[in-house]
Amino acid sequence: MAMSKRRAKGAAPEAATLPGPEELLKYYREMLLIRRFEEKAGQMYGMGLIGGFCHLYIGQEAVVVGIQNALRPGDSIITSYRDHGHMLACQMDPKGVMAELTGRRGGYSKGKGGSMHMFSREKKFFGGHGIVGAQVPIGTGLAFAHKYAKDDGIAVCYMGDGAVNQGQVYESFNMAALWHLPVLYIIENNKYAMGTAQTRSSAGELYMRGSAYGIPGRQVNGMDVLEVRGAADEAVAHVRGGQGPMILEMKTYRYRGHSMSDPAKYRTKEEVNKMRSESDPIDHLKTMLLEKSYTDEDALKAIDREVKQVVTEAAEFATQSPEPDPSELWTDVLVDA
Repeated sequence: MAMSKRRAKGAAPEAATLPGPEELLKYYREMLLIRRFEEKAGQMYGMGLIGGFCHLYIGQEAVVVGIQNALRPGDSIITSYRDHGHMLACQMDPKGVMAELTGRRGGYSKGKGGSMHMFSREKKFFGGHGIVGAQVPIGTGLAFAHKYAKDDGIAVCYMGDGAVNQGQVYESFNMAALWHLPVLYIIENNKYAMGTAQTRSSAGELYMRGSAYGIPGRQVNGMDVLEVRGAADEAVAHVRGGQGPMILEMKTYRYRGHSMSDPAKYRTKEEVNKMRSESDPIDHLKTMLLEKSYTDEDALKAIDREVKQVVTEAAEFATQSPEPDPSELWTDVLVDA
């Protein structure tokens, strides 16, 4: 537990460990891609092109970008329903993601899964799960598979603050600790779960929820991609090094409601605007890049144009892709392991 006591509230990486300009620009592009993709998804939902639920990741981009850049190919990823950002950070094709959102044949689940249920075996992305907390035992099972196969891989299991009171989460913590499984649990604490403030629903500090099982935890500023990456490097080394599971609580914030149907009246516009103006992860990194003369405004505008083109092409692909044939209802009911 020494790590959590020493840096429980998170700390920026030391200057010596600061990534170079090329890597920082990579983080910037990946966060911007998620932001622009989600903005477009919100527009398409409003136009009736996306049905069902749609949970946007706008504001939380630094979490998944910082974590994913600390992993290796072959590590397993699983998350809940606020999942589009995770898919893009896993390098899944934006066209396939958007096509799935619109229920089209070109989507990752052939149009049958929608926003919350798409997967990529190639990218080791195992969903997208609509039941709160359901991904945690599955993610723990993925970690068991890595340990059983002795492939040096780890499982990263993302969950929201609203999931941490689920009983299955603690059953998973117990098993992961008993079996010393290589699993990193990420709590994306955006303060409100569905619509109830975390301070009203969850007692104590969330990063300490594994302490009864001997699982170390750490709280991190999830609005700063460099702090996330620094914490992820330490946590991944701990987990991959055979020291068992670990918890990272990312203090983050979503700018939109819980889903597109949520007016978010449980918080003020002033609060949201304050977070946007003072803590936006993309603006924070942009300012640092410019202050250190790692790039200039023209180069950043070029990245924005390129990202917008990628998102536009994804939207065009999605709307032009045909809907699934009714016969698809009978496929993939059972799939070989």
